[in-house]
Amino acid sequence: MTLEELIQKYPDVKTYFEFMPEELKSRYTIRTFPPGTIIHQKDYPLNYFGIVCSGDHRVINEFENGNVFMIEKNEAIDFIGEVTTLADKPNTSVTIETLTDCVVFMISRADFEMWIAQDIHFLRLVAHKIAYKLYRSSYNRGAKLFYPPTFLFLDYLLKYASLNRIEKTGSITLKKTREGIKEELGMTVKTINRTIAKLKEDGLIDTCKGKVTMDLTQYKRAQEEITYYVSRHE
Repeated sequence: MTLEELIQKYPDVKTYFEFMPEELKSRYTIRTFPPGTIIHQKDYPLNYFGIVCSGDHRVINEFENGNVFMIEKNEAIDFIGEVTTLADKPNTSVTIETLTDCVVFMISRADFEMWIAQDIHFLRLVAHKIAYKLYRSSYNRGAKLFYPPTFLFLDYLLKYASLNRIEKTGSITLKKTREGIKEELGMTVKTINRTIAKLKEDGLIDTCKGKVTMDLTQYKRAQEEITYYVSRHE
């Protein structure tokens, strides 16, 4: 795929290339990464910059004790390697793993540095994306310390249910393993199991073959319960 074909297929990326130096337009690759691919690994040298033009990926932090924590899940359009480069660090600070097929425009780190030095429009787009992520992180950071696990899990489940259109389908099944939930919420499996048991006892969820389920009535009740938790902790 050429850059022209990429822009034609994903027109939202056009603005990113509007003032790209001409010499860089022959020094790139476009790759499609299947789901479950590690695009780059924490603590490895960063040699390239990427623009995720299509697909979803997750940003995770891996620790020496084997624990994995998901920092965020991102959709296109997004960047790969911008923070490490702008921080002038040689190695990546996080691992990026694809969740769906991801189409990524890739250039060398050196070419990216030259690009942002010459193209203020592109630099502003990159800076805006970084600032947005920092704002979102700062805005939500206190939740895990301030609210109890029941609130955090219920809030997570409500967002999942909304995303999977429970208002239309009438019910949802949380198709995540306990380990997957642990990574996303930063809870232990023991806490997750205890929280699920409590919510089931309260009639806000059910389980089927080990998976959490929620119907529309429970969804409406859970929305009220979330409001109750927030008012209690204000």
